[in-house]
Amino acid sequence: MSTYPLTWNLDVIYEGGSSSPAFAAELQGIEQDVVKLDQLVAAGEGGQPEQLTAIAELMQSILLRIRESDSFVSCLLAQNMKDAKAAALSDRVKTASAKFDGVLTRFDSILRSMDDSAFEAWLSSGAAAQVAFNLRERRELAKEKLAPEQEALIGDLAVNGYHGWGEMYNTIVSRAKFTDKGTDGTEKTLSAGQMFNRLSDGDRAVRETAFAEWERVWGEQADLCSDTLNRLAGFRLGVYENRGWEEILKEPLHINRMSEATLNAMWDAITEGKPEVVRYLERKAKLLGVEKLEWHDVTAPLGADARTIPYEEACEFIVEQFRSFSPDMADFADMALKEGWIEAEDRPGKRPGGFCTSLPLSGQTRIFMTYSGTMDNVSTLAHELGHGYHQHVMNDMPALSQEYAMNVAETASTLAELIVTDSAMKAAKSDEEKLGLLETKLQNAVAFFLNIHARFIFEKAFYAKRKQGMVTAEELNELMEEAQREAYAGSLGSTHPHFWASKLHFYLTDVPFYNFPYTFGYLFSTGIYARAQQEGPSFAEKYVALLRDTGSMTVEELAKKHLGVNLEEPDFWREAVQLAVSDVKLFLELTEQ
Repeated sequence: MSTYPLTWNLDVIYEGGSSSPAFAAELQGIEQDVVKLDQLVAAGEGGQPEQLTAIAELMQSILLRIRESDSFVSCLLAQNMKDAKAAALSDRVKTASAKFDGVLTRFDSILRSMDDSAFEAWLSSGAAAQVAFNLRERRELAKEKLAPEQEALIGDLAVNGYHGWGEMYNTIVSRAKFTDKGTDGTEKTLSAGQMFNRLSDGDRAVRETAFAEWERVWGEQADLCSDTLNRLAGFRLGVYENRGWEEILKEPLHINRMSEATLNAMWDAITEGKPEVVRYLERKAKLLGVEKLEWHDVTAPLGADARTIPYEEACEFIVEQFRSFSPDMADFADMALKEGWIEAEDRPGKRPGGFCTSLPLSGQTRIFMTYSGTMDNVSTLAHELGHGYHQHVMNDMPALSQEYAMNVAETASTLAELIVTDSAMKAAKSDEEKLGLLETKLQNAVAFFLNIHARFIFEKAFYAKRKQGMVTAEELNELMEEAQREAYAGSLGSTHPHFWASKLHFYLTDVPFYNFPYTFGYLFSTGIYARAQQEGPSFAEKYVALLRDTGSMTVEELAKKHLGVNLEEPDFWREAVQLAVSDVKLFLELTEQ
């Protein structure tokens, strides 16, 4: 029997899956408490401290339960895209969440209307003091939104409108069928998750065939996908227009607690460092015997990376590498891997991609992926365990203080990846093994500097065009190809026109512009990792302190306090970029022919 199960255990959360009586009772309790919260808010319009404290306490209780419920349903849908009961439960959770948000909008309006001195006096003592940053944040944002009744109406309409359109991706991807032709000529039907893994196969002929099939199938779905993206963007733009928000990046920057100056400094540094990444891609093309890399060649494995790595070996490897950085982090990963927190089995019916989702009431997380034995899969598993550890060190904190943004979430996950690949590379027993691991590290630079940049460029262009009207599938293809050519600095022989159709991240409604936070996290984690190497084992405690502050600081404040750097200036980003591409020189030396 394997030490590390390939499938997760959801019954310890709510037994019975989508038919769970316990989960049904939980949802009913949430719905009843939202009504109770509504009554408390109505009674607390006078802004009395004891009333506001009662509201904040119930609000945080509901918040934890909604997060738990949403995560549970997401897991059910990911493991079986045809679970109709889970889809209905997802709608119910979203409805409860929308009503909760509507009540919070009125609570925020109370905070907004309070006298400054009265508001600060309330925050200075008791339970409110523990979440002062978050309450101030809510108050300031409320000043820039519509009247509470209008914001509540937007939230109600979003359930079947905005969020409803977002759910369309799950329907589309569950219906998408991919044909895989084996070497013996036999054909079998694969899910999107299984087919996606073929795109990084060690055999170029397999990749080429798989990519053609991937493009064909997503081309067939393009009209549905373009309708979905247009409706999502149209809803979002309509809300922004009514609020008087002219800049499309206003909301994503606020959600990530990040200034535009920081974002611009980051992209400028990346643009300066791209020639180094292009040198790597040019050498890789030469190694593969092609003039320029095709899209499906970019993630092709090299060296020892091409071998299949058993899941058991991958788990042991990750735990061992984590231990060199932090025994606590290693113990967490070992527990998660052994106790059925991971869904990694390669089987039909699963959603493509990978994620880590938090179950804060249970003090647990769940990780979803499809493991096929590539080094990229190992990195993904380490990445998601990094997310899990982030939540793990915050489980004892107030609910509002656990609400950290995506960019710092990606910091924790990317640091976990860095630890695994860098430690393994240093321990490599041969140049071939070192090359395979080096390739994995450099693939991150490609992903975060080039691929994510392409997504960012595409979305900015798409929203600008969407303001003028509906954007056709053909136009979306053109925008995607233009963005890829620009972001990859002309290093590709072919592009992926239907990338916009296939990528879940474009359809998510909780976080607009689900792209640049990845790059932020990658570079921020690079800087943190460099600090960890300088300071040694003692840094592990400082890292936990940084993670625990991620829900109650802007990223600029976080970097100043824990690293002593200014993120709005280019210096930190330039240093991080150089650290990230420093392996290119070694790669070129190892592959000199």
